[in-house]
Amino acid sequence: MTDPQFRYHPAGDLGLSEGERLRSVRREPGLTSVVLHHLTGATLAAYLRSYHRLEVRGRENLPTRPPFIVLSNHASHLDAVILAACLRGGARTSCYPLAAGDVFFESTTRTLFASMCMNALPVRRKGVTRHALDDFRARLIAGDAGFVMFPEGQRSRTGELLEFRAGIGRLLAGSNVPAVPCYIEGAFRAFPAGARVPRPAKIVVTVGRPLHFESTVNDREGWQRVAESLRSAVLSLNRTPN
Repeated sequence: MTDPQFRYHPAGDLGLSEGERLRSVRREPGLTSVVLHHLTGATLAAYLRSYHRLEVRGRENLPTRPPFIVLSNHASHLDAVILAACLRGGARTSCYPLAAGDVFFESTTRTLFASMCMNALPVRRKGVTRHALDDFRARLIAGDAGFVMFPEGQRSRTGELLEFRAGIGRLLAGSNVPAVPCYIEGAFRAFPAGARVPRPAKIVVTVGRPLHFESTVNDREGWQRVAESLRSAVLSLNRTPN
């Protein structure tokens, strides 16, 4: 009898063309993308440490393996890079930042960089489908992926925390997947929306304790409760409130 631990499962992106695979939420890493992802990650981490003096507080709260969701406020294109750079070991290897599909997956060049170098998966900010959210949730529950995401759904143009969308609740309600709230301070000063090049502002990431929502009912009301709880957790980590 075959041991269930070693049972073969076909890749989720099996049968897709290369273009479809790069834009698929079911994409799995290949050898080339793994190498590029590690090289890009090491380069960006070095950049953040040297140019922005990146400091991480509460690093012990970060996951070391999947599944997980790491989330934070969102006021800069640097945010996904920052959170990914904070991760360690197996968590970094299995991490998929969720990126705006209409920004990072429209042109071939951006798609290649986002998928091959950043290991990002596309999210359509306007009209994200239930099917896509179900695919993300299935990957989390399967235990083979971790996500970096921003529940505001867009960058804040003022630096203030926006309301969290209920989609984060749909991913977490009724599951044992940990959600790790973070607050990024300094990224808005370093590289706000509309800026062409980053400024050398110091960036500090404060990491909170993981939250679980197994007892939250997986329905619309539950999704909203999850979103509100996570927003409060992120906001509580802001050491310099406006």
